[in-house]
Amino acid sequence: MVATSTPNGNQPLHERVVVTSPLRGQAVSQTFPVFGEAPGNWYFEASFPIEVRDADNNKVGQGIAQAQGEWMTSEQVPFVAAVSVGTYSGLATLVLVRDNPSDMRQYDDSLNIPITIQ
Repeated sequence: MVATSTPNGNQPLHERVVVTSPLRGQAVSQTFPVFGEAPGNWYFEASFPIEVRDADNNKVGQGIAQAQGEWMTSEQVPFVAAVSVGTYSGLATLVLVRDNPSDMRQYDDSLNIPITIQ
C-alpha cells in the first residue's frame, strides 16, 4: 500500500475511508454487506473492489462497492457492497482497495479491517 494524500495533503486517502459495517473484529457470515463512505477519488466509475483475505493472505472472497451518491468529488461518498466468501471460515481481513485504472503505483491505496468469517 502506498499512502496517497488527499488534495490538501493533510492525511493519507485511506484514513478517510470509514466502514460502518462490519466493524473491526466483527464476526460475519460467508455472505455479508459492507457499508461505509469513502472520498470520491477512491472510486472509478462509481465503484471500487473489496477483497477478503485469509490468514495466509490468500484471496478467499470479493465484492464491488457501489457509490450511493455523486462520486466525482473529493468529498465523502456513501457506498454499499455485497461480499461473498464461499466456504471459507476463520480469521480474515477485509481489504477495501482504491480503484486505480491508471495502474500508476503511486495511486495504490487500501484499508484493511480484521474480521472473522463464521
